[in-house]
Amino acid sequence: MDRKERIIMDKKPTVALAGNPNSGKTSIFNELTGSRQYVGNWPGVTVEKKEGRFSWNGYEINVVDLPGTYSLTAYSIDETIARDFIVEGQPDAVIVVIDSSNLARNLYLALEILELGANVILDLNMIDEAERKGLKIDVEKISSFFDVPVVETVAVAGKGIQHLKETIIEAIKIKRNEFKIDYGKEIEREIEYLSEFLKSKGVSLKFPLRWFVIKLLEGDTEIIREAKLSNLADEIEEKVQESKIRLEKQLGSDPETSIIEKRYGIIEGLIKECVERQVGIDERLTISDKIDKIVTNKYLGIPIFLLIMWLTFQLVFKLGEPIVGIIELFFDWLGKTISLWFTSIGISEWIISLVRDGIISGLGSVLVFLPNILLLFLVISILEDSGYMARAAFVMDRLMHALGLHGKSFIPMILGFGCNVPAVMACRTLESEKDRILTILVIPLMSCTARLPIYVLFASVFFPKSQGWIIFSLYVLGIVLAIIVARIFKGIFFKHEVAPLIMELPPYRLPQLKGIFIHMWERGSQFLKKAGSIILAGVVVIWILASLPLGVEYASSESFIGRLGSILAPLLKPAGFGFWQAGVALFFGLVAKEVVIGAFGTVYGVEEAGLTGAISQNFTPLSAYSFMVMSLIYIPCIATIGVIKRETNWKWTGLAIGYSLVLGWILAVLIYQIGRLFL
Repeated sequence: MDRKERIIMDKKPTVALAGNPNSGKTSIFNELTGSRQYVGNWPGVTVEKKEGRFSWNGYEINVVDLPGTYSLTAYSIDETIARDFIVEGQPDAVIVVIDSSNLARNLYLALEILELGANVILDLNMIDEAERKGLKIDVEKISSFFDVPVVETVAVAGKGIQHLKETIIEAIKIKRNEFKIDYGKEIEREIEYLSEFLKSKGVSLKFPLRWFVIKLLEGDTEIIREAKLSNLADEIEEKVQESKIRLEKQLGSDPETSIIEKRYGIIEGLIKECVERQVGIDERLTISDKIDKIVTNKYLGIPIFLLIMWLTFQLVFKLGEPIVGIIELFFDWLGKTISLWFTSIGISEWIISLVRDGIISGLGSVLVFLPNILLLFLVISILEDSGYMARAAFVMDRLMHALGLHGKSFIPMILGFGCNVPAVMACRTLESEKDRILTILVIPLMSCTARLPIYVLFASVFFPKSQGWIIFSLYVLGIVLAIIVARIFKGIFFKHEVAPLIMELPPYRLPQLKGIFIHMWERGSQFLKKAGSIILAGVVVIWILASLPLGVEYASSESFIGRLGSILAPLLKPAGFGFWQAGVALFFGLVAKEVVIGAFGTVYGVEEAGLTGAISQNFTPLSAYSFMVMSLIYIPCIATIGVIKRETNWKWTGLAIGYSLVLGWILAVLIYQIGRLFL
């Protein structure tokens, strides 16, 4: 085909990464950008947006990682984001990352992106897995068929990345001819008919005209909504319905089915021409198949999942404990050293108290748990990259389905162990609005890492010989409560059938060290940023309230903070922690759950090492466990409340706040009062 050079005036072009889930897209992104990446939100929505940069041959390339999707038909927000960015963001090139061992499924997205008019580079990733399956792919034929550059990579090993970078530079200089699929004379006739109608009416579109018409015939809900924005909405709808009726009579099936079948027909023909399969390889069970016979077994699957969770928390606690001890000693030394130095140079006692009792005691009592949090993120990253997380959702599907939740809901729930905010965002991948709202409502019951410092502190003081078991029980309690609450809410608000779980189980892979450490640091750095902003501000406010009015003893019951806690204390007494310090800690935990420990450190005026002694005087093992349960369940933090509001509305946000507060108080009271009967 004819090609013409395109002059790049800007030396900072943008390329987008697209691909199916589990195609290795994230690994490609990490290899291209390394540490030069950052996370924000897509404009207008709360779904995470990852961007990064790399330099090559004088160009500073901006890389945008689009959400993983199977197609560009807008069944979920991820698919809408991907296609809107390709059209409106106008990237200089779109790299479609393809799992080489599963070309049939992966090439479907590539076809749709080509039809959208993007300047495409095909990245045949995981080419080593394709070879292990006995697949020999003719790259030149695929490149010639699509008239696009094709690159082979093994992202987890860093192979082919340099070639990919070189190909990106070459691709952004070239404009290729429009890619068109011949859908057959009947469909093509209707495409031309509708296109001419829209052109004659002067309808303004942000999408390519032919692509827009095809999506209308496919019944794409977002495109139909776009068409309804026109003042010719009724006429457009009438013409589309006429075309659909004619096609159903001529083809014997609806247009959507015929269009999809045509695309897959092209893919199948291409694979026959371009892929040679070694005889006998396919019949052998892969390692993934053999492992799945055990871990997805209907009897062993859930016990194995629970065992992995238990091992995770044992690992997090046992490995983190020595490092925590070192950090404790550091903050203890820091507080005393700064206090003595400030005194020696005549600094005001107020300033000394702010730094020692407020910032160092409050912030230090939170940061001491950074090793545990990083270890938890490390393990979660390993489970995600290895392919086990998809199995966890598959294993839990039967139970989730029986109790009213979609099996795919389990993935956002698992993400909630890291942070509830991105977990709520991840619910956008659920096609049904009812499933999405139901899952959002129960995600705050998942024990995020912000609650982990609370668990670790109390478990180490009151349950030193069974810390892992105690923390494990709280995580399991969150899951059990989420499922029960979902079942109740489904019966009240959403009396509908839950769609079956249809998802791909990716092959098991050895996690890439670079990738898992990038993931760990991305998530851990969010904790540090929060510590440097929200938590710091929180402990300073607590210190101020603990020091006022002037003349009262610091953090006494007569201080402002003491008065606030005294109002809440009677409500908490039935749960076993009816003293004002606990009320203050829970109150400020609304800002961020980490502030609960920071508040204790500030009101007691001690670092983490001294905090263990302070809380042991006010709590018993029973009331300590009751307090941890309350911390698990009661009102989500402000950030989570905000994202629930943006994803739903005030009605569902109010329900999430109200039910969690009541449920947390009731369970904490029940645990304490019933426990007393046996002590």
